Amino acid sequence: MFGTVSSMLLSRRFTGRQIKLILRAAVVALLALPAPVSFAAEGPSGLPLPRFVTTRSNPINVRVGPGTKYDVAWVYVKSGTPVEIIQEFDTWRKIRDVDGSEGWLHQNLLVGSRAGVVAPWKPAGEQVALRRSAGDDSGVRAWLTPNFRVAIKECDGQWCKVVATAPAVTGNPQSFDGYLRQEELWGVYKGESFD
Repeated sequence: MFGTVSSMLLSRRFTGRQIKLILRAAVVALLALPAPVSFAAEGPSGLPLPRFVTTRSNPINVRVGPGTKYDVAWVYVKSGTPVEIIQEFDTWRKIRDVDGSEGWLHQNLLVGSRAGVVAPWKPAGEQVALRRSAGDDSGVRAWLTPNFRVAIKECDGQWCKVVATAPAVTGNPQSFDGYLRQEELWGVYKGESFD
């Protein structure tokens, strides 16, 4: 089809007015084409998807759909729980937690601070070293068990500076700051860096 049209256009002489009309039609056709697709996933909020956040308060009802008319799927009883936002709908956020469960929370129940869960894929008896500085040869500040929750302060793509707070047995809780390998945390993406 295009070969026939192009040969017809080449075999005919056009006036200046006809050329202007053809060029205008071509410009209009180009403007009507859809904009190039961006491969960086972005939600209606303008923020990237997926992304990690934490729960703001407690208790928090996680719903099976985006609205209060939907049933409660489960309840978070502790604030600061890390979750991954995987979808947005109006003011509602579809989240995934460390065990892969998915549900919906209102955006006001989430905050942008970062937290993580230490190596939830490891067997319960194993331990992960919280290092004094970013490096395998650095001294051990504390030993953490899988599924231990930590606050993430910053990551450089390989190591994350975290604060691990042990529950109070008697008296005040103890906090240890140090470094974990990024690959030993759920709550941060591979190679992600932030401060």
